[in-house]
Amino acid sequence: MDETHIAFMQRALDLARQAKGRTSPNPLVGAVIVKDGKVIGEGYHQKAGSPHAEVHALNAAGEDAKGATLYTTLEPCCHWGRTPPCTEALIRAGIAHVYVADGDPNPKVAGKGVQQLQDAGINVHVGVHRQKASDLNEVHRKYIQTGRPFVILKTAMSLDGKIATASGESQWITSEASRQRGHEIRDTVDAILVGRGTVASDNPTLTTRLQDREGQDATRIVLDSHGRTHTDARIFNAESEAGVIVAVTPTAPSENIDALEKAGAEVITVPDAHSKVCFKHLMEILGKREITSVLIEGGSEINASALAAEVVDKVMCFIAPKLIGGQNAPGPIGGVGIRSLTEAVNLQRVSITPIAEHDFLIEGYL
Repeated sequence: MDETHIAFMQRALDLARQAKGRTSPNPLVGAVIVKDGKVIGEGYHQKAGSPHAEVHALNAAGEDAKGATLYTTLEPCCHWGRTPPCTEALIRAGIAHVYVADGDPNPKVAGKGVQQLQDAGINVHVGVHRQKASDLNEVHRKYIQTGRPFVILKTAMSLDGKIATASGESQWITSEASRQRGHEIRDTVDAILVGRGTVASDNPTLTTRLQDREGQDATRIVLDSHGRTHTDARIFNAESEAGVIVAVTPTAPSENIDALEKAGAEVITVPDAHSKVCFKHLMEILGKREITSVLIEGGSEINASALAAEVVDKVMCFIAPKLIGGQNAPGPIGGVGIRSLTEAVNLQRVSITPIAEHDFLIEGYL
């Protein structure tokens, strides 16, 4: 593949990434239009309901788009949704060549966009930076194919695998740099999920606080089988426009539900699994609400339940070079555990990233 094509597609990927966390439930898409070796138009999809990346690029290029080459990170849409089909706009503009990084998994597109362009006489090439484009839209790909959100389990622990001391002290094991990275992750997801125990012990606001720019708060979700979360918790009183959802089981007393709703929470009743909120049913409910990504920041029992329910797609573990010790100091995964190492959950596509102040982040997929 010509290095020129690779470079222009990389620019399109960089553009798409600028809207990370802002386009839900739509994918991230960037587009670049080139003529005679020069960029004459570019753009990216900024939020659901706004023009797609290709349209932004066409508007910038104007009449010069005729005979030009388009680089786009995702197959152009060919159906009416919140906006008109991009394929029709490209055909009208007279685009001559289209380079697509990755096909659209949406069944309404899925090859039909490429075919429509080819039928109109446009030369289409698919696959430049395919893996990068696929990784960029891992959330959308999971959501559009299953109807359920992409789930990230994030935890922070010491080198010897402790998330708190035996007395329960956990603030802070990792560095300020690691915690800031955590807020950057919050800025890109639709929802943050914790258990009632985390609200009781840490009293978090679960808001996004970035040092260099204004972030967005995700919907806060609390798993609380019996609806016993204290209504004076900071999660209900934080100055945030993001909503709070408390997921309870059918056994939750009506008076507890009434109190939570009075505090400003939306209470949803979810079928139980072993007397706890069923993770699989909850994810189905959240998917129907167009919540495409969930960040789990719970304690060891919530983490264990999510893994047991097989709803976790990705693990992000921050590790600090500290030794805490103590048989009663908790680790990141609770529950009954496994009996044999053959039952261990193995992560795939693992990466290790150093974080300032000597922490490091291990990421992997299930």
